[in-house]
Amino acid sequence: MSDSKYDKGTQVRRRVLGDAHVDRSMNNQTDFDADFQNFITEVAWGSVWSRPGLDIRTRHIITIVILAALGREHELELHLRATINTGVTPDDIRESLLHVAAYGGIPAANTAFAIAKRILSEREEGN
Repeated sequence: MSDSKYDKGTQVRRRVLGDAHVDRSMNNQTDFDADFQNFITEVAWGSVWSRPGLDIRTRHIITIVILAALGREHELELHLRATINTGVTPDDIRESLLHVAAYGGIPAANTAFAIAKRILSEREEGN
């Protein structure tokens, strides 16, 4: 992988997840997970998220749907919090999670709705 994919990946990752999250991830990186951190930055962020075929908002909705359907609660919470950076609205989240219910299962959507409600409520309260 080239440095340009890493650099582009870092830019996109910061745009989506925010500087605070990326800085925290980089500061918490160790020799044990450095290769993994480089991999996700180059491949997920520098190759997939950086492709021209879909805009960031659409990619973010797809990511939220996949994480919800797979029951990846920690990553789902991270990405739901980051919607403020990508233009994904509460209406987008609701419609996406209804789709999860139909195609990924009601229990997965139920959990995702609970997480989204908590995050959106915290956002409204200014937390």
